[in-house]
Amino acid sequence: MDTVATTWGIEDLPRIDLGPESLDQLPARLAAAAVTHGPIFATPANPEIWGDDPTGPRHIVFMVGPEANQFILHTHRDHFSHDLGWTPLVGPLIGKGLLNMDGDEHARHRRLMNPAFTVAYMARYLPIMQRVIATRTAGWAARGEVDLYDEARKITFDVAAEALVGIPTGPQVDHLRDLFYDLFHGYDEARETWEEYALRMVMSQRELNLTLLGEIARRRQSPTDDILGFMVQAHDEDGRELSDEQLLGHVNILLVAGHETTTTLSAWLLYELARHPETLAEVRAEMNIALGDGETLSLESLRGLKALGWAIDETGRFHAPVRNAPRGVVKDFEFAGYTIPAGSQVRYSIGATHRLPTLWREPDRWDPQRFAPPREEQRQHPFAFLPFGAGPRICIGLHFAQVEVKAMAAHILRAYDLTPLDAQPPAEIGFITTVPDRPMRVRVAPRG
Repeated sequence: MDTVATTWGIEDLPRIDLGPESLDQLPARLAAAAVTHGPIFATPANPEIWGDDPTGPRHIVFMVGPEANQFILHTHRDHFSHDLGWTPLVGPLIGKGLLNMDGDEHARHRRLMNPAFTVAYMARYLPIMQRVIATRTAGWAARGEVDLYDEARKITFDVAAEALVGIPTGPQVDHLRDLFYDLFHGYDEARETWEEYALRMVMSQRELNLTLLGEIARRRQSPTDDILGFMVQAHDEDGRELSDEQLLGHVNILLVAGHETTTTLSAWLLYELARHPETLAEVRAEMNIALGDGETLSLESLRGLKALGWAIDETGRFHAPVRNAPRGVVKDFEFAGYTIPAGSQVRYSIGATHRLPTLWREPDRWDPQRFAPPREEQRQHPFAFLPFGAGPRICIGLHFAQVEVKAMAAHILRAYDLTPLDAQPPAEIGFITTVPDRPMRVRVAPRG
């Protein structure tokens, strides 16, 4: 007797519920769901994002694992839209830049920026990074206690503002940083209603845009040697230059992407090293050999810090800066026996992939040695480890972030001893990106 293949649709996907209480364990929960249900499942769409629009998505589809990542980021990437994924989340706040562009538009704008993000260009940024790091950490010993997340955010935003946009450290950068943080993380239900916060967001966004448009106008008059100055002067193959609106979107996303994820990565790196003295001793022993007593770092000396590199990689796995990356579906596709229609919303889960027990030994344990020879667990699949994404649209700022985090760790770990002040580390909360649920407090003591 002939058999007819059963076609499963989006309504047939396994369902999981993700309430606010699950956010601090979200990667592990999604990994467990993938083990139980397979690499594709769904959860109800959040009405706070999509509202009550009957034409909006009713489900968010999760895809977990290296095969899912490869499907979305490489082999079937033309079925997915960054614009339809990211823009509903960040577009109303910061406009459009590389993050939420598609197709030819993205390719054209990325070509304009590529020269400023090559490995060779990093030598121009390293002195800026070192100066900002040294300045921002100079008073740590006198204070005796710091919040690593807050301090890392100051450093990474200062670096992004000066290296990428040409605005030096000072009151203006401090204010811009606070405005960005308020837009993305400023809601506090204990002190205001959502409507009050929404009004405050509009005011913050207006002030942010006016400030950055003023910087763009100044660059048009007197171009500077930074990415904003570069973009102001750039023309594509048809001789077109970028409009103020396009430049504003790029600057917004450069500043957000240039500090948000690097803040998470660097703060957790320092905190985990402080919690794991044996690993810290290995990292410092390597630094003593590679860097000696000198304060001057070079790209070559940073590349030689293998143990630090493994600790950074493990931090990017265990504390994935982007947990779940959004995509809109523009063409029907079939994956793992299910047909997902155009118009759906998909999240490929980096955080869950990084916690799959089929890929990682003891995945819920921070262990940098998993990246060292001979284990090298990340080599099991080219799309198993992706803290900066993967495929043709891998993060343009990958090298920038890696150099900055290494430079920050090298300076701080040679200058200070850090001791966590709380028995348990903070929890991470957030659906796309994360923040700690309380200060990441450490005691600071100068090293001899």
